[in-house]
Amino acid sequence: MKVRDVMTPSPHCCSLGDTAQTVAKLLTSAGVGCLPVVSDDESRLLEGIVTDRDICCKVVAADLDPLTTLIESFMTPDPVTCRSEQSLDSCEKLMQLYRVRRLPVVDDEGRCIGILSQADVARYEDAEKANRTIAEISRQPEVIFMGSGFDNVSFAIVKAPTQQLQRATWSWLR
Repeated sequence: MKVRDVMTPSPHCCSLGDTAQTVAKLLTSAGVGCLPVVSDDESRLLEGIVTDRDICCKVVAADLDPLTTLIESFMTPDPVTCRSEQSLDSCEKLMQLYRVRRLPVVDDEGRCIGILSQADVARYEDAEKANRTIAEISRQPEVIFMGSGFDNVSFAIVKAPTQQLQRATWSWLR
């Protein structure tokens, strides 16, 4: 099965210059949990992705003003993407590897033409395969080292894949 057969085509998108409040309203009115961030509505060149969790954790919890905070400051830039002609199986593997619940679908020019979600996988794959994908996406990252640094700030180094290579990244604990 191909991505184009199960993806949501022409998803709602937001732009780099949108505020957190504007994006929250778009998420609510569209009834979705994430929006691709595009350079503009005409070209739809993918710049990043933003989720309702981003707004909650990176704006509201950080006491930033949602009326003035632009999403380009808290979106995920250069998200993992897929193509409409890719197999659903290959995209499930991407979701598992990068632990993401949604993949923007782009064309050859990098324009956002769709989105593939964990729900799409659950609807179109057999139950065992969909369960395996959901379980892998939800798995906690492997902790390599824990310690404390300056001012007794606790930290952990976790294994986390990136688009370029697999490397250790800092993850701050509270």
